Amino acid sequence: MAAQDGSEVVGMEAEVTQKVPEVLCEAAGQGDEAGSEATSLTDGESTSAEPAAVSNGEESDEGKEMVEVKIIWNKNKYDLKIPLDGTGAKLKEKIHALTGLPPAMQKVMYKGLLPEDKTLREIKVTNGAKIMVVGSTINDVLAVNTPKEVIQQEVKAEENKKEPLCRQKQHRKVLDKGKPDDVMSSIKGAKERLPTVPLSGMYNKSGGKVRLTFKLEQDQLWIGTKERTEKIPMGSIKNVVTEPIEGHEDYHMMAFQLGPTEASQYWVYWVPAQFVDAIKDTVLGKWQYF
Repeated sequence: MAAQDGSEVVGMEAEVTQKVPEVLCEAAGQGDEAGSEATSLTDGESTSAEPAAVSNGEESDEGKEMVEVKIIWNKNKYDLKIPLDGTGAKLKEKIHALTGLPPAMQKVMYKGLLPEDKTLREIKVTNGAKIMVVGSTINDVLAVNTPKEVIQQEVKAEENKKEPLCRQKQHRKVLDKGKPDDVMSSIKGAKERLPTVPLSGMYNKSGGKVRLTFKLEQDQLWIGTKERTEKIPMGSIKNVVTEPIEGHEDYHMMAFQLGPTEASQYWVYWVPAQFVDAIKDTVLGKWQYF
């Protein structure tokens, strides 16, 4: 019988042995094909697929009318492109991204203090405009030993002990000359941004004519007389003292303290009242914390 001599069994074993490698090879072939397909797909993605656009949640500026401005802060200059219909608050956010200066600690000036609720179009910002930013970072504030507001409060308290400035003899000799004929017009009770032209037609302590020019892009106050023009860094001005002139409250007398004591005060008389706050904001901007 075939079962006795084993020939049939041997034949069956041979058949099984032949089929197993065939199955294994077929499976291996499928695996290689899948691997090749996966490799081809991977290679294709790495060489030809474009990265997906990532949105950071900000509103797109595409299609909006833009204006290019130059931001000046802490002696650094930054070029910025922003929608013309963006608000002052939006501009502060852009400045934060550029400088790291938080919006709450920024004082932004363009022809005076820039309002947050108005658009750049409304305040007539043009291409190439220079926008001045003053303010201190958190680290700068923490590094200050004596807050400026404390010094100002002490100075103000000392001033309150004295008689009105306009009645003091040193000021009366100038005020008694009367209002200059060519002094700029004034508006009592109003607050306006600084004009684009110098403030002129005023007197200094010696009774000579003086003009004030605010160079925001250079962070300087220019005090000009007939003889010369002094260029004062705004950061060096320690304090600004103002007081309405009795009988002419639409004008003020104003002093810029250029050194550590009152002896360094530079007095200017007949400053239009509507510009007083803008002058103080501009000159003392670096010394105030927000």
